[in-house]
Amino acid sequence: MAAPPRIPRGGEACSVNVEGREVRLTNLAKLFWPDLGVTKADLLQYYADVGGALVPHLTGRAMVMKRYPHGAAGDFFFMKRAPSPRPEWIRTCTIEHRSGNVIDFPIVVDLPSLLWLVNLGCIDLNPWYSRCDDTNRPDFLHFDLDPGPGAPFPRVLEVARILRETLTELRMPTFVKTSGSKGLHVYVPIRRTPLQKEVWTVAKALAFELAVRHPHVITAEYRVAKRPRGRVLVDYNQNAWGRTLASVYSIRPRPDATVSAPVSWQEVDAGVAIDDFHIGNVPARVREIGDLWAGLLEGERYDLSPLVDALKPVRKRKDPEA
Repeated sequence: MAAPPRIPRGGEACSVNVEGREVRLTNLAKLFWPDLGVTKADLLQYYADVGGALVPHLTGRAMVMKRYPHGAAGDFFFMKRAPSPRPEWIRTCTIEHRSGNVIDFPIVVDLPSLLWLVNLGCIDLNPWYSRCDDTNRPDFLHFDLDPGPGAPFPRVLEVARILRETLTELRMPTFVKTSGSKGLHVYVPIRRTPLQKEVWTVAKALAFELAVRHPHVITAEYRVAKRPRGRVLVDYNQNAWGRTLASVYSIRPRPDATVSAPVSWQEVDAGVAIDDFHIGNVPARVREIGDLWAGLLEGERYDLSPLVDALKPVRKRKDPEA
């Protein structure tokens, strides 16, 4: 594998040859984390360094852009439509929404398109769960473990282990990563058979069952005002169509530039922490151990259809129009 390109640290703008394409980079000296002395050039260099592991997880998926033009502590805005003008080699994914609005999302297919996206001020990366050839059939079932007030991070680790045990009983392969913010993300690779709403329904059923079995540590209550204190939300709702989570290897706009890093279940059992992974050490970790989430793309995929079918009678009893 070729060495990652080096991003110039001096100057305001330049063009860098990346895999045979000229990528225009701007505002390189701008401080994105002033307290850390981390510039936009450092942000780009990070993504260049981890790009070999990251790009396969983004390829072919619509990207929702969360842009931070003034750095991690500044105001941000969301953008879905690929900006114009843009390089002719930037590909797009055309998705029609329920409103009838048709949006051409940018997609990442290689390192040049990744760096082009990051140069727009995207600190973390937010891909769809489905690929562009069928945006209503996702590749993953996932859970966002989000600690509420009074729930320390060790409780998130406890809930992750409970969730892993439950999913293992169902013979589901599981992959875990830090969110880079407050919690953990647990993903299950699935066959692209069920529709997004059906995947959401399974995730909801599992989350509520866990909350019934472990009410002292888990909640599935989505309304913030009604969540009991000290619980970890097993958030199923991010499985809804068009929702996104920060991707694996995403830097988060937090004071320490922490990263949503893939971890092993052994590390979870040993007491991993959010601050263990940041812009300064994740590239070296990837060089040393590779991509712990490679199996999410290349390994066994779970057939969710039996669970989808089992839940259909329940839905029909509760909702005659289901």
